[in-house]
Amino acid sequence: MMETAKLIVERGGAGTEGSVSTYEVPYTHGQSVLDGLRYIRTYLDPTLAIRYSCTNANTCKECMIVIDGKVAYACTARLKPCDMILKPLPTKQHLRDLVTEIAPPDERLVNAIAKSGDA
Repeated sequence: MMETAKLIVERGGAGTEGSVSTYEVPYTHGQSVLDGLRYIRTYLDPTLAIRYSCTNANTCKECMIVIDGKVAYACTARLKPCDMILKPLPTKQHLRDLVTEIAPPDERLVNAIAKSGDA
């Protein structure tokens, strides 16, 4: 019998009422939480918003989320064959699902345009 991991994901966007979606993904020892999220996006729900640039390398630092109450990188946190609760970062501006604003204020497009005087 194939083991599964149950990912319980807090969803929603800024200014909207949130919801929770639960997904069961196949579990293989050594997989990361990001592997599970990518499985969801590919096979179960392409509307789930997540952010990452690399896979399992911990080089881009974009996949930081709250996993079972602790802030962690989804690419390095190990998937477990049990219930796992995933939430967006609580101290960052929430954009949608597990995506939060991570760019420093000076590097955000709206601020860069305002500084350039092109607005």
